[in-house]
Amino acid sequence: MAVTEPRPFFDVVLNQRACRRFTDEPVDDELIEQCLRAATHAPSAENLQPWVFVVVRDDGLRAAIGELTRRAWRGGGRQHSEGRLEDTLLREVDHGAEHGIGSAPIIVVVCGDSDIGLEATLPASVFPATQNLLLAAAALGLGSAMTTLATLFAGELGGLLGVPASVLPMAVVPLGWPSRPLGPPRRLPVRQRAHRDCYGVPW
Repeated sequence: MAVTEPRPFFDVVLNQRACRRFTDEPVDDELIEQCLRAATHAPSAENLQPWVFVVVRDDGLRAAIGELTRRAWRGGGRQHSEGRLEDTLLREVDHGAEHGIGSAPIIVVVCGDSDIGLEATLPASVFPATQNLLLAAAALGLGSAMTTLATLFAGELGGLLGVPASVLPMAVVPLGWPSRPLGPPRRLPVRQRAHRDCYGVPW
């Protein structure tokens, strides 16, 4: 199901959106490798490249990561989101937290290695790499999303994966073939979020 020709850059960027429902169809390692290669070409603080990617296919581990996600969602995530998200989005996020993470055929846990990069600057490296991973997945026709719910139990998550204490789980990305077409995301017009020279001066 991979696309045979890369999609144009702006087509990918303007249409990439979170996927929380996946088919059971397997994803080849070659496609995952392409996503990871794109991730490792993100910018990083001091070019130290402190990212670590744990690609999880094992059924038991994926189920355990899904359970950590559910615990975080039920333990306060849902309550925080109720009243903040519109009903349709809340239902989608609820489905993703309750079922979508564990049902994805692949979960990539993106970590930062504090022995390589300064812990305070790890997000500046890890999250651009995660965005590249999401965009690469979209370019290949894969569905993906980024969540940090399971990282609320970073110690348990790291223990499941056997990572050393210096390697900090920072994001969880389910990957797989979307179970339904993904339309373009809804976004506010640029003029509502951009200013010219000074805040309040319209773009």
